[in-house]
Amino acid sequence: MTALIDRLAGRVVVVGSGIAGLTAALSLAPRPVVLLTRGVLGAESSSGWAQGGIAAALGPDDSTDLHLADTLAAGDGLCDAEAARAILSETALAFRTLERFGVRFDRKADGDLQFGLEAAHSRNRIIHANGDGTGAAIVRALTAAVRACASITVLEGVEVRRLLTAEGAMAGLLCVGSEGAFALPTTQVVLATGGLGGIYDASTNPAGNFGQGVMLAARAGAELCDMEFVQFHPTALATPRRPLALVSEAVRGEGALLLNERGERFLADTPGAELAPRDVVARAIGREIARGGKVYLDARDALGSRLATRFPLIHTLCAKAGIDPARDLIPVRPAAHYHMGGVTTDTAGRSTIDGLWVIGEAACTGLHGANRLASNSLLEGTVMGIRAAQDITGAASGTIKALPDIAPGPAPDLRRVREIASRDLSVVRNQAGLDRAIADLLPLASGNGPSSDPALVALAITVFARLREESRGAHARSDFPAPHAKPERRTMTLADLLETAQGLNNHPLAESA
Repeated sequence: MTALIDRLAGRVVVVGSGIAGLTAALSLAPRPVVLLTRGVLGAESSSGWAQGGIAAALGPDDSTDLHLADTLAAGDGLCDAEAARAILSETALAFRTLERFGVRFDRKADGDLQFGLEAAHSRNRIIHANGDGTGAAIVRALTAAVRACASITVLEGVEVRRLLTAEGAMAGLLCVGSEGAFALPTTQVVLATGGLGGIYDASTNPAGNFGQGVMLAARAGAELCDMEFVQFHPTALATPRRPLALVSEAVRGEGALLLNERGERFLADTPGAELAPRDVVARAIGREIARGGKVYLDARDALGSRLATRFPLIHTLCAKAGIDPARDLIPVRPAAHYHMGGVTTDTAGRSTIDGLWVIGEAACTGLHGANRLASNSLLEGTVMGIRAAQDITGAASGTIKALPDIAPGPAPDLRRVREIASRDLSVVRNQAGLDRAIADLLPLASGNGPSSDPALVALAITVFARLREESRGAHARSDFPAPHAKPERRTMTLADLLETAQGLNNHPLAESA
């Protein structure tokens, strides 16, 4: 191992093997890159589980301006319009890049791209690869391209526990692999570690994804932004399986309806109905379940037996649960699905730490605002992977320094944090629950136990949510149901976060909650 580390020292290190990390590593070629992944290359990533596809304004009736307008509307006042335009304007580049790396998108008989419709989009602009298996098809192609790329060294089964800095800049990574702990010196790191859905019991994300990139960057001193905004997908398949299987929004785009146990179409009078923004649909379903009811997706008339060929993955998932969508109603419930906040970055992926780029779901570019527009995530991951690679190519690498001898600490344990987050940080929040969560999470996050790292991520969500005394996008407060007149974004470092949490924990209301 020592000889290998010596050989790899000083190379650009990409952490994560979802769409963002794979694209970044490939786009850096022929520059030597080390790609670290916790599991097998391409596995355990939310990208590989994505069903909906990629939002791409490539049709003759579409444009970047229309896509931007839909993105800003869904973002509920908190998108960075300039950043959003910069990312969306590179849709064609992202599409060409993915095709160059072997992705084959679905086309009609005449060869034109086949576009689908999802919630809050004003045009049919969702492109797929292998139907509802888009994420898996993309990750398969990119993984094959990475394995065939001579400039990329892949280390599988490696978990990054800490980022190491010197004089405020990147100096290396503290990792744990099959042969134990090791430090990898580098001055250029790309975090592409995915989301944080694993801190919830009901989630569509890989169970181990607790926001590692957010945690790593925060502990290294990077700034975090908009951490309160966790998107809950309205229609996860309601079964005992964990993580929950997803029933893509595209099924509703094909005309499937949402019904309660009384057969009522409870979203019929809501603007957009079943295709209203995700936060609206998730809260409506949540209200039905909270009153003791059940919610179902009815695809019988809209798709019937066609669902098996149009959405083969969803049909298989339903079949495993004993459900035939051509004849049966599909039970659904909201589940943690995507995080709009994360590490503050610019449109090149640069964080506030020199030598640290963060891309994909771990980053907060300003594209998504308070509520991600459906299928913008795979697009962002691709574009930002390309942009980060371009920025690194033009940046000078720093001088490799000797790294301190630091113990990695215990492996993360999510069980206690998952209980707290599922209880108090779900679809609708309130002050009493948030204060209770701060009181429970602060000692865990401040300690050095196995719950410490996931507790830090959950504490960040909680503190940001506690300070946002309004309902906006994916953040809903039952005690502050109205939005403020002026939308405001918020950033904090770890020091700010812990100080604020301590102040809130000493608040009289927190003690009585």
